[in-house]
Amino acid sequence: MNLARVIGTVWATQKHASLVGAKMQIVQPLDHHEKDVGSPIVAVDTAGAGPGELVYYVTAREATMPYPVDMVPIDAAIVGIVDWIDVFDDNAAQNTLQPEVN
Repeated sequence: MNLARVIGTVWATQKHASLVGAKMQIVQPLDHHEKDVGSPIVAVDTAGAGPGELVYYVTAREATMPYPVDMVPIDAAIVGIVDWIDVFDDNAAQNTLQPEVN
């Protein structure tokens, strides 16, 4: 899974028949510190995400799995909305886990 932020919505008057009614979002991939990674991509939204929300998405064959139609032409799909991110800091953990020396 990958982290991203929703930055826009795609409005398409014509699309593949299996995608009629599907919501497509433009997402900016992010690293775990919420910094941009690469270029924005379009992902089918299966989670109901809105503008500015942090989401996680999948690509390739896994992107078609949450969609209710078999063999749909999807390259990326939003599969969840992120509530928060905890980043483990190795240096801080080492400092707090060291035994006290008297």
